[in-house]
Amino acid sequence: MAATESTPLLARPATKSRREFAMMMAGLWSFAFIASLDGTIVATLLSTIGSSLQSLQTASAWLGTAYLLSLTTSTPLYGRLANILGRRPSIMLAGFLFAFGTILCGCATTIWQLVALRAIAGLGGGGLTVVGSVIVSDVVPLKSRGLYQGFANLLFGLGGAVGGPLGGYLGDTIGWRAAFLIQGPILAIGLFLVFVTVAEPPHILAAEGVSLLSKLKRIDYAGVILLTTCLVAFLLGMNYKTIFNHEWSDPLVWGFLLISILLFVAFIAIEFKIAAEPIMPVAMLHQRTPLFVAIHNFILSVLSFSTLYNVPLFFIAALLRTSANAGAHLVPNSFAVAVGSLFAGWYMRHTGRYWTLQAFGGSGLILANIVLSTWSRETPEWVLYVTLMPSGFGLASTLTTTLLALIASVPREDIPLATGLSYLFRTTGQVLGVSLSAAVTQTLLAKELRRRIDDDEIISNILSSTTYIRTLPPHLQEEATASWMKALHVVFTCQIVVAVALFFSSLPVEELPLPDTVDNAVKPSERRSDNSAIEVQDQQ
Repeated sequence: MAATESTPLLARPATKSRREFAMMMAGLWSFAFIASLDGTIVATLLSTIGSSLQSLQTASAWLGTAYLLSLTTSTPLYGRLANILGRRPSIMLAGFLFAFGTILCGCATTIWQLVALRAIAGLGGGGLTVVGSVIVSDVVPLKSRGLYQGFANLLFGLGGAVGGPLGGYLGDTIGWRAAFLIQGPILAIGLFLVFVTVAEPPHILAAEGVSLLSKLKRIDYAGVILLTTCLVAFLLGMNYKTIFNHEWSDPLVWGFLLISILLFVAFIAIEFKIAAEPIMPVAMLHQRTPLFVAIHNFILSVLSFSTLYNVPLFFIAALLRTSANAGAHLVPNSFAVAVGSLFAGWYMRHTGRYWTLQAFGGSGLILANIVLSTWSRETPEWVLYVTLMPSGFGLASTLTTTLLALIASVPREDIPLATGLSYLFRTTGQVLGVSLSAAVTQTLLAKELRRRIDDDEIISNILSSTTYIRTLPPHLQEEATASWMKALHVVFTCQIVVAVALFFSSLPVEELPLPDTVDNAVKPSERRSDNSAIEVQDQQ
């Protein structure tokens, strides 16, 4: 039955205590908030941290990369661990790793200590997202699942919005270390809440007699190692190109990229032919909806991270605006993301459908990128503010609808694997979206600068720092900003092609029924204790 004025918008928890369900969701949503807060705090304080530790170039190259790398490689592993170890052990492990890495970042004395600790935090960050999503799917009816995802996305967006100003304030007053240390209490509360409320579904409880050693033997260690080394080699090659400005012909660039390709081939061979329980559930990729959801999520992440990386550069490098001004132009996009998340959840709860909204969201991304490719110095200010709103709405709505489509297409016991598959393709797309767009931008920018400016030292400085442009004489400023604009226009035009590919990748996704009950929810008789499990049913 659809929600009406006399029925609740969210499914009510049919539990001994509704407070338990609220506590569990508060814990899980606090993780979503803190993960986003952490990411934007680090991005804001990057130059401050690098300067403090006298390693600005290393900080720029590896602080974000280390976290994203470990996040990407651990994400699919947690999909397996949620079934092998159970929901509560998996999310507690993820929470501990994230808290350990994050809090100790505030005590790091060298840049490489900080990089290593960010990598440890990333190992936990992947699990908080994946296992948290699995836990909600265990206890919330699929028809209402989108609303809960919408609220999680809303808090994720709120964390991102708060993180930047908070990081800047702490960096200017108390110091950058406080930005890591203040996350500790929130993480501790979240871990306590999930520990006392999260329970295991029946098929996990049935395997409790199996020894821990036997469970650990089921992990696809070869797949984890190959995926990690593949991404490390790829990022090394791209960093030498985009950050250290080496030529494509440099052996350090093409050599690492070649190694990455060879390792990727080995990873695919292991996953398809050898691994008994591969971290990338290849059997699902033989099914229509999981395959196209994975492709869609990958393309969407490439597109969205390319946009988020390059749009601020347009304002800072091509228009010579401040970082604050560039950030202000992203606020409407954040608002649209929040609206898109909640609307998608409400729409699916109300109609039980998602395919039309999915296609509509994809159309919004195409529209936004077409307008984006026309930006210039003469573009009206209001257009610069609203251009990304269709993109933000489309991003949020399609992420929510594709997750629901994926979950609806697999048996309940395979939901952790399906969730891990989705996040594997998302995080891999994030890595490629940033690195590939940066490589294209830097290559085109260097070519354009050499055509306009006959001074290698000036060109090198422009490629290394956007703030250097402001120190140039007016005629060289004009050439530098025009070069940036030309390079970014090509990138934005390429994004139109990617957006069209994204739209068509969503069309084969099947529209399946969204049940309004949880068939395999944890029953009171299967709880470890009265306070350790939650069952949610849709009471209408």
